[in-house]
Amino acid sequence: MRMPTTITATKDARPLAERVAHVADIAARYAGEVDAAARFPAEAVDAMRTTGLLGASLPTALGGEGLTLGELGSIAAKLGAACSSTGMVFAMHHSQVLSLSRHLGGSASLAILAGRIASEQLLLASATTELGIGGDVRSSSCFVDLEGDRVRLIKNAPVISYGSEADLVLVTARRNADSAPSDQVLVVCDAANLTLEATGGWDTLGLRGTASMGYKLNALVSADRVIPEAYEAISAETMLPVCHVLWASVWLGMARALVETSRQYVRSAARRSIGSVPPGATKLVDLIAELERFEALVDGLTARTESLFDDRDALGGIGYQVSINNLKVTASELVAQVAVAALAITGISGYRNDGQYSVARIFRDAQGAALMVHNDRIIANTARLILVQKG
Repeated sequence: MRMPTTITATKDARPLAERVAHVADIAARYAGEVDAAARFPAEAVDAMRTTGLLGASLPTALGGEGLTLGELGSIAAKLGAACSSTGMVFAMHHSQVLSLSRHLGGSASLAILAGRIASEQLLLASATTELGIGGDVRSSSCFVDLEGDRVRLIKNAPVISYGSEADLVLVTARRNADSAPSDQVLVVCDAANLTLEATGGWDTLGLRGTASMGYKLNALVSADRVIPEAYEAISAETMLPVCHVLWASVWLGMARALVETSRQYVRSAARRSIGSVPPGATKLVDLIAELERFEALVDGLTARTESLFDDRDALGGIGYQVSINNLKVTASELVAQVAVAALAITGISGYRNDGQYSVARIFRDAQGAALMVHNDRIIANTARLILVQKG
């Protein structure tokens, strides 16, 4: 059993941009070590705490900064450029913060808990997948079991990213033992009231710092930790769009870092061959064009999501759901394509794990983008939506 964070962050009065730059600097400093050891980016997350970034998406009424989705995406991109794993932790955390804060359902106890995220800078994780359901996050076999004024929840989750580091874990489950697999609720489990038994390690190709191990989760929490709104609404109106926008922003940041390394490599080659165009220069032109297409895609869907963020019906509409699904699929493919192109430009210098022009770490991280909720599953879900879409 992990005890919750006890350090209350002091208010950092610096402008947001300075605080983000500070966290990004720390993330970049430890990125290689985090990757090599496949360990949680503790230094960067501690910096998020001391700069107040973990509570920044909460509305000001709950003690947060009320950052917009676009502002969160900009931060995610900067952190992703510095350390992919740090960027993903930031993105996954805030998808859970907003899933809680936007769906309080009038619960006073949940509102108090949300306020603690800001005052104590609590880190949130999620457990939405489960063994035996084929990766379908909109289906659960585990269920909420009422025990007096508390609820028991037992779940065998193949993935809980940074679960052992989190102060709160948001867990999907059937509403009760008699509920259909799709009749789900979201339960907020305090670290002090749950046990996580690891069922495997995390020695992967990339995104090694996310520590996305499997766990058997056993929680006994107060009954008021069950979010009143159905998970179906939480997923469609908050968790899915926020996840996809912030994930895509992290991947965009990774792509920018790859392009910048490629640019520096070509400039260095040009200085060595004055009077001629280095072979990688023409490839760099194409790579920059690809990055611009990537930026337009992410900026467009971020702006569209922001414009609809208070329109729950529109967020749950088929047209938007198709678009946000396509954002995840396309962005995950683009970051992998940019990584391949950057490696082609930098050659053996990029292939090396060390050196100024290495793209090896981000190249490996980029391969995981399509696997985080597998693109094939998302495409299949999108196809089903299109079949029933009118017009």
